[in-house]
Amino acid sequence: MYILSKFVIALISPLGASLFLGAVAVLLALSKWRRFSLLLGLLALGWLWVWSLPVASDRLRATLEGQFPPVTISALPQVDAIVVLGGGVTPPSMGSDMPNLEGGADRVWFGARLFHAGKAPLVVLSGGSDPEYSAFSEAESMALFMGALGVERDVLLLESASRNTSQNAVFTAALLAERGVNQILLVTSALHMPRALARFEEAGMKVIPASTDHEVLHRPGWQRWLPDTAALDGSARAMKEWVGFWVGR
Repeated sequence: MYILSKFVIALISPLGASLFLGAVAVLLALSKWRRFSLLLGLLALGWLWVWSLPVASDRLRATLEGQFPPVTISALPQVDAIVVLGGGVTPPSMGSDMPNLEGGADRVWFGARLFHAGKAPLVVLSGGSDPEYSAFSEAESMALFMGALGVERDVLLLESASRNTSQNAVFTAALLAERGVNQILLVTSALHMPRALARFEEAGMKVIPASTDHEVLHRPGWQRWLPDTAALDGSARAMKEWVGFWVGR
């Protein structure tokens, strides 16, 4: 199911959908449906072009990020625990011991800042990995980063089994229930927050969102109309979030 879900997400992404439509267009061009193949090929190019434009990508991402604008640390209340979701730190591969920081590593940094501000006495790091390829879990990788940011190991609680947002919520809720914890600050990227918040509330937790890693930029007018690979990637991730939100992943 995990591999199937990854395949479906890749297929509905702008690049995946365009490649699929382009392949179908080529097959049709080899048959008698040449006019239809031309239309399908133009559709594939048009779909790829639209979602590579920052103006389209930013608007799509804003439908998610706009629900959770940036907040100051002082505006957030004290709670029982801070929960930081994986997605910003890639575990090291076998034979290595150094994780890689990705664009979403803001999550860990913001979680550490919240802890140092005294917002909670406990920090939960939630994120697993494929043991066939990773030396250790993403939760452990985040713990190393947290340590470098001055957060002591004895205040960290690692949830290392989850592979998606639903599992993040269910497994974390179970760990915290054992400790009598129910109210949390949930730290994740603003793009991911709508889906994460829904899953954690479904798991029965009282959640206060603490979003970070906002992506939508205020660009000069003409730059918003130039195709950009970062915009294409942002469009794909926003589509993934909307699909994950509706299917409950």
